[in-house]
Amino acid sequence: MSTRREFITLLGGAATTWPLAGHAQQPKSPTIGYLGVSTASSWRDWTAAFVRRLDELGWTEGRTVAIEYRWAEGRVERSAEIVAEFVHRKVDVIVTGATAVPAAKRATSTIPIVFALASDPLGGGLVTSLARPGGNVTGMSVQQPDAAGKRIELLRELIPGFRRFAVLSNPGYAGSVEEIREVEAAAHAFGLEVNRLEIRRAEDIVPTFEQLRGGAQALYVCTDALANANRHRINILALGARLPTMLGLREYVDPAGLMSYGPRIPDLFRRTADYVDKILRGAKPGDLPVEQPTKFEFVINLTVAKALGLEVPAMFLARADEVIE
Repeated sequence: MSTRREFITLLGGAATTWPLAGHAQQPKSPTIGYLGVSTASSWRDWTAAFVRRLDELGWTEGRTVAIEYRWAEGRVERSAEIVAEFVHRKVDVIVTGATAVPAAKRATSTIPIVFALASDPLGGGLVTSLARPGGNVTGMSVQQPDAAGKRIELLRELIPGFRRFAVLSNPGYAGSVEEIREVEAAAHAFGLEVNRLEIRRAEDIVPTFEQLRGGAQALYVCTDALANANRHRINILALGARLPTMLGLREYVDPAGLMSYGPRIPDLFRRTADYVDKILRGAKPGDLPVEQPTKFEFVINLTVAKALGLEVPAMFLARADEVIE
């Protein structure tokens, strides 16, 4: 009788331990290190697009995938610190913007890196080829060779007697350096004068605007993490100086920018999620070609135009993808 009781006890104990053992052997969910090179608020809609697409692909945050969010707030040195943390924690993939990629490449040659947006990934040295990036880096490009020319054409159409403008850029970002070259080439072709203004940190913005008094008829803002993190301040200062602004992204227009011409960034973040999905399922980043945007949108803020005393022709408005009133 005692032998039978011992057998039943042993069987019951095995029944309770087997499920626990099976649970312990389940694979750990992968972790994405999400490094926003700007601020959480300025990337909010883009981050939401990325997370939604991941969920559609079967990667539900908190269940099948973990996402560690960090924000560099436009500071390159902060990006380097965050990358070092991600490498130490051995995340499975790093998602970021172009300005953080050099630091990420220095920190790891094995963890896959996917940039959600880059102005000039080839010229900036992020990849050696757009078709076959090689190494551990790939992502999405916002580059269009004639985008700068199209933006300047829009300024020429809207501003009467347009002859000279200022361009604001961060020379510490390779993408801005390339964009400046395109802006100056287009300005030369149109016979326009360009005043180059440089900012390397947020503290440079206000003093730089003091150089704008007199002369410039508009302000062209190059796209980068520093400008993104401080876009509201830049727009308000430009409006105060009665300078129409030409911006690279639709998100830069709210609340006080005049107009933008550029790619749809939420679409690029959705495609970034597609790449992360492929990598988590075994693809090598070096085999995934850098993708370029297929749709560009023109946005104009009529409220700002009226505040600047600009008359916007009906035919000009008709070409806009979005009119903010």
